[in-house]
This record gives sequence, C-alpha cells and structure tokens, in this order.
Amino acid sequence: MEMALSFQTPLKSINPNPNRSSSSSSLFSKQILARRFSSTLSTDRVSNFGSRLRSLNPTPIKCSISEATETVPEKKSQLMRRRDIRNIAIVAHVDHGKTTLVDAMLKQAKVFRDNQIVQERIMDSNDLERERGITILSKNTSIFYKDTKINIIDTPGHSDFGGEVERVLNMVEGVLLVVDSVEGPMPQTRFVLKKALEFGHAVVVVVNKIDRPSARPDFVINSTFELFIELNATDEQVLLSDVITLFFLVLCRTMMKLSKHLDVLTDTDFEYNLPAIFCMQCDFQAIYASGIKGKAGLSPENLADDLGPLFEAIVRCIPGPRIEKDGALQMLVSSCSLCCDSVTNTEYDEHKGRVAIGRLHAGALQRGMDVRVCTSDEACRYAKISELFVYEKFNRIPVETVEAGDICAVCGIGDILIGETIADKNFGKPLPAIKVEEPTVKMAFAINTSPFVGREGKYVTSRNLRDRLYRELERNLAMKVEDGETADTFIVSGRGTLHITILIENMRREGFEFMVGPPKVINKRVDDKLLEPFEIATVEVPEVYMGPVVELLGKRRGQMFDMQGLGSEGTSFIKYKIPTRGLLGLRNAILTASRGTAILNTIFDSYGPWAGDISTRDQGSLVAFEDGAITSYALASAQERGQMFVSPGMEVYKGQIVGIHQRPGDLSLNVCKKKAATNIRSNKEQTVILDTPLTYSLDDCIEYIQEDELVEVTPLSIRMCKNPKLKKKTK
Repeated sequence: MEMALSFQTPLKSINPNPNRSSSSSSLFSKQILARRFSSTLSTDRVSNFGSRLRSLNPTPIKCSISEATETVPEKKSQLMRRRDIRNIAIVAHVDHGKTTLVDAMLKQAKVFRDNQIVQERIMDSNDLERERGITILSKNTSIFYKDTKINIIDTPGHSDFGGEVERVLNMVEGVLLVVDSVEGPMPQTRFVLKKALEFGHAVVVVVNKIDRPSARPDFVINSTFELFIELNATDEQVLLSDVITLFFLVLCRTMMKLSKHLDVLTDTDFEYNLPAIFCMQCDFQAIYASGIKGKAGLSPENLADDLGPLFEAIVRCIPGPRIEKDGALQMLVSSCSLCCDSVTNTEYDEHKGRVAIGRLHAGALQRGMDVRVCTSDEACRYAKISELFVYEKFNRIPVETVEAGDICAVCGIGDILIGETIADKNFGKPLPAIKVEEPTVKMAFAINTSPFVGREGKYVTSRNLRDRLYRELERNLAMKVEDGETADTFIVSGRGTLHITILIENMRREGFEFMVGPPKVINKRVDDKLLEPFEIATVEVPEVYMGPVVELLGKRRGQMFDMQGLGSEGTSFIKYKIPTRGLLGLRNAILTASRGTAILNTIFDSYGPWAGDISTRDQGSLVAFEDGAITSYALASAQERGQMFVSPGMEVYKGQIVGIHQRPGDLSLNVCKKKAATNIRSNKEQTVILDTPLTYSLDDCIEYIQEDELVEVTPLSIRMCKNPKLKKKTK
C-alpha cells in the first residue's frame, strides 16, 4: 500500500492548538500516527526515501536527521559522538532568570559544600555585573549528572551584548532557551533563538518563574512555538514541525531493524541519536521550572522537588559533541581572557599570559604539545601549549590531555585571538571563522581637554587611550575601533549605547581620563538611498500611563505593530518598530512619562529608509559662565531657571553643564557669584532653601548630551560640558 505525503502543507495547519495541553509533546497522538506510518513502510521505500526527499527539497535539512541519513564512507570511521559530554548554552532575554537557574543547577549538582555560604548569581562575579544586575560576559562552568559531564555556558541577556552569545554558540550542540512564564518570548529571545537555529542546535525550552501568580504557561508555549515556525519557516525545516517528524521517527526505528542490510549508521548510532532527533528544533522539549526554588517538571502543575526533570531533558534531548577522535587536531578559539585558575578571576599572570577558550573539534590536545595557530590557510604560525585546563564545577582544573568534544582553556600562545584555530602542527587546517552582526552605534573618544585635566586620572595621553581601545578588540568581537579625524580622537562602534557605556565604565575604573561624544547611528547608502538601522522596541507599561508613552514613541517615528494586555496586573505590552536614532535618550523619557514604572527592551531588526528628522530633547542646558566654586547665594537664583546637577562647594569651569534649562535653548549662568558684603545690618535671618540636585549616572549623561556636548569621564567624577569646537550661541 503506497503512502502519499503532502509537502505543501500551509503554515497555519501546524499552528499549536490553544486547547491542547501545555505539555511539550502529545505523545499519545504521536504513537497512534507512528503505528500507521510503520505499517506502510517497506525496505524499498526506506532505501529510496533519502533521494526522493532531496529531490523535493534541494537544500539539505540542518539538523541531526540529515547527518544521520547522509553517508560519507571515507569519514564514517572517524565521525562519532561522545556520550559522556553535553555542551549547552543558557540563552534568554534579560531578567528571565538564566543566572538564577544556573545557581540552582550548581547547588543541586553538589558543586558547593553543604555548609558553604554562596552568594546569589554566583556566575555574575564582575563588579559591574553585580552592580547593574545583568550578565555582561559569557562564562563557563560544568557539572556532573550521573555519568554525564554537562558543560554550561551562561550568556548575557541584553541585546547590546549579543556578540557574546554569537561567539560561544559554536562551542555547544544545544541551548536551554529560558522564557519568562508571564512575559513570554521577548526581543532578545528571538535573537538568541534565531542564532541557535542557524547553527542547527537542539533547543530545550525552559518556562521559568512558573510560580508567579500571573503565570501563563499555555500562552508562553504557544508563542514560543509560533516563534520557532517564524524563524525556521523554510520548506525543509517546516517538515520537522508536525506529522513529518513522526515519519522520520518511525523511519529511524525501521532502519534500525534493517541496519544490517543497509550501508548506514549502526544500531548504536540510531539508539543514541533517536532522542535527539525526536527533540530537534520545532518539536522542542518544554520544561517548567522555578529557578529561585530549584524545582522543575514536565507540566506546570506537577513540579518535582528538584531540577531532575531538567537534567534528564538535557541528557535526552541535547546530542553529544560530534567529533573526529582520530582526526587532526582542530580547536576554534571562541573566547580570550587573562590566564588564571578560577573561572571568574581576572588577575593577570605574566608568566602564563593570555588564555584561549574553545571546544576541541577533532584530535587530542596535550600539555607541552607543539601546534599550529591558523587564521587562514596561508596565515599560520607555530606555538607551544604551556598550560591546559578543563572546567570542573566552578574552577579550571589543570590536566595533561583533553580529548575531542570537551571545552578547554589553553595557555602559552601570547598573541592568540578570537576566531583563530589551534591545529595540528603538520596537518591542521583552520575552521570557519566566527561571524557576528555589524555594529549599529558609534561614539567619539578623545583625550580630556577640560581645565581639570590630569587632576583625577592616571592615564591621560592619546597613546594610553589608543592602546586601551585597540586592546579591547582582542576580546570584544562585536566592537570596532577606528582612528578619528585627529590624532587624539578615536571612533568606537558597538551594538548599542550600553555596549559602549560598559567599556567607558571599565576604563574609568582602570584610571583612564578622557571625553566621549554623543552616540550616533551608523547609516548605510545602498543604490543612492540612505538607510538607517531600525529596532524592535517592546515596552511593558501600566495601562494608566500608556497614553503618554505611546505619544512619546510616536514623536520619535515609532510605528506600533502589536499590543497585548495582561488584565490581572493591569499591564500592557506594546511593540514598535522605531529608528535607532529615536531610541537615543528614550529610556529616561519613558521613565519620566510613566513615573518609573515602564520597562523598555530593544533589539536590532533591519536597515530601512531614513525616517526623517527626530527631535530627541526639547529643553536646553544651563551652562557655567566662569570657573570657581559654587555658592548657595548664586545657586538659589539659578535653580529658578531649571533643574540643577550641582550643589554648593563643587568646583566648576566655564562651559560646564550645571543643569537643565526649563525652556528650549542654552542659558549661561554665574553659579559662582558671591553675596556682596555691606555695612547695613538685616533685622531678620534670611534662609536659603535649595532644591535637591539631580544625580545623573554615566548612562544618563550619555543619553542626555546633544551634538555640541561632551561627557568628561574620570575615575572620580563624571561631568558634562559644551564642546568648544561646536559650541552653539547661548543666551
């Protein structure tokens, strides 16, 4: 009996049923369909199915199924999968609970002693990460579950640090996609999932914070499924999303029985790959968890007392690393940092130098081994491995040998860079280089030229500034640095203002003193048309403040394309497509309009036609008229003109911004004026009442400044001033 399959099923036919259970897979219905498929299979159809499918879909399917069905006789003896290792990355939108979930996984894997006091968000060890409550750098650790070693990479959730996610995805075979049980997929969720699917990685969806009173697990699962289809909607990938997946499943089971007669993989290979095939891409495994309580389960109603279901899903659904055990040595460097014994310690050891981190794709690496470091087939140099480490629990453990499939750290190559390949001395070839998306925002860095130059900083020269900026490129793959128009000016490009702001803050704490200009978007010109970057902005705002927020986004050329309400909390989620120019200074404006209750998230979407002029600030600046110390007498009259940044006793210089003018245009003020002494006595006391000055952080200052303004950054102070070269006429 012949079986006919339609490969032209419309997308709407595979949308999830809103009435279906929120479980990850409907096992009962799949078993029924599987019996129907298995009864129609024959040996002839099994052997010819691969060629028939390829004729219908010229582009090969990028997943383990295609790898299992395609045979390469010359490499068959070399290719294998390690069953004792799983390499995973934890990816999610910001504040969806990645790092908290990793904390629970580490604790339940007995990484720490029972009586050991462990701080929260143990992976966020960087000072800036703990202060801001976000993950900035990707970090490695590992745990053991039964007989399996699980290498875990914790990644940032903010879109500005997407380069950190892109460069580590080549080290893993699967990802844990953490999604908030209330918010569902957010902008960064889309970005990290898109990158994971491009790599062909298996995905385990973790619906986190399931214990929240307003949790919506059904909505989250359905929205995530729709996101899978939207990002993976090519013909060959859609085949995997519904009934066709079942056909492949039964096909694999039948081929296992016929493997003795077919020149394909062995029974063991199919038994090992079958769970991974079952869980690939659109047919994802869903786990419901509460990271803060350390509980997980296959349904939101029945959570286990620990994270056992999550560990089981990782071992079952994430395939082991595919390696060439007997092949020539190949290791792609995905990260570079300072060599140290701890995962998070950044203390520099001049005897060990720089450390290169990556996954060993083929061969074995030994301590003291001579290797070839390749950028391309022609550009190669030789080096020697002095130290070799693997990740065990929360430390780097020195070892003598590392086998293919494991993630390791290598010391001894002082000039190693991200994207280079450590290869066999005689037969090694470079692996494809790491590719990240282009920057969208740029800022000008220059030496400090204010009257206070050299008072607070340790490194103040253009040479110091240049060396530090170009050194940043060695470990920050998503950033670019170019020389400016003058010898003491440099143009730094990044994925967003926060991406560059973190660099500025790190340099400030290292003792650098310099000035930065306002952020500018990077435009493109294609076919004589000016294109600018657009981003997707998602705003979570209480309904009572929705009007002012919508009006604000409309003035900045934003176009609303989606709006959802969460009635239980009185909150609305609105999505806009808005030019990147319109986002500059938007965060503070939205917080002001919503009285600090709105949450703004953005991610790059695409380049589009220039949207027109955008006015980002309606108020001018109050500028100091002369150098000196601020007096209460002068400040009392100055605060009538607007809101002040300064307080009595502070020293200012001519041209420094001391406040926000309540009207458009700048205004010069003498905030250092002293009260003239007279012989006339007052018969009553005159009390001066001063308003509390505004406190602006580095992020606030960068969002505030305009084209003719600068931010002066020193280890002790952050000031704003007018650019003498571009100073507008003030009143």
